[in-house]
Amino acid sequence: MKLLKIIIIIFFTLTIEIIADTEKEIINNLQKGGNLIFIRHAYAPGNGDPENFDINDCETQRNLSQSGRLQSKKIGNFFKENDVPIFNVFSSEWCRCKETAKLAFTNFETKNFLNSFFSAKFANNRNRQMLDLKNYVKKFKGNENLIFVTHYVVISEALDYAPSSGEIVIADKNFNKISSIEIDF
Repeated sequence: MKLLKIIIIIFFTLTIEIIADTEKEIINNLQKGGNLIFIRHAYAPGNGDPENFDINDCETQRNLSQSGRLQSKKIGNFFKENDVPIFNVFSSEWCRCKETAKLAFTNFETKNFLNSFFSAKFANNRNRQMLDLKNYVKKFKGNENLIFVTHYVVISEALDYAPSSGEIVIADKNFNKISSIEIDF
């Protein structure tokens, strides 16, 4: 029984060290710059948007909960506390993305290539948006990090990865996923 306890203690100690080393590696990579950083908007209860959705009226959209607002602030704190250099923050035009960007980073620009194409109403935009996103990245010559606050479907299409709400997904400029960080809400 004592031997089992010792083995368990060793296992947990090694696991914690591996996690700490991995997080340190991720932060070092972010501090070097040159990454595409996709952030799925913070927690907004539900799925998709209501039928009466209007891009210009936040009252008609699915929005962040109080937990999502707190999660957004934690995302911003992560970047500040780790001195991650940022060239610019871009957001989808959806209110939940803009609010995530505002609470996390204060300053941001909207780009329609980051908009959701989840609903049938916007599904035909998918190919054009992905082309516009890839062309934007291709033309960008800086070595700073670019942040894209967007939706599950955009990240999934761009990186072939399914992010959680508020998850930070790091990729290279060829859209290869490097790592990700989940921020609790």
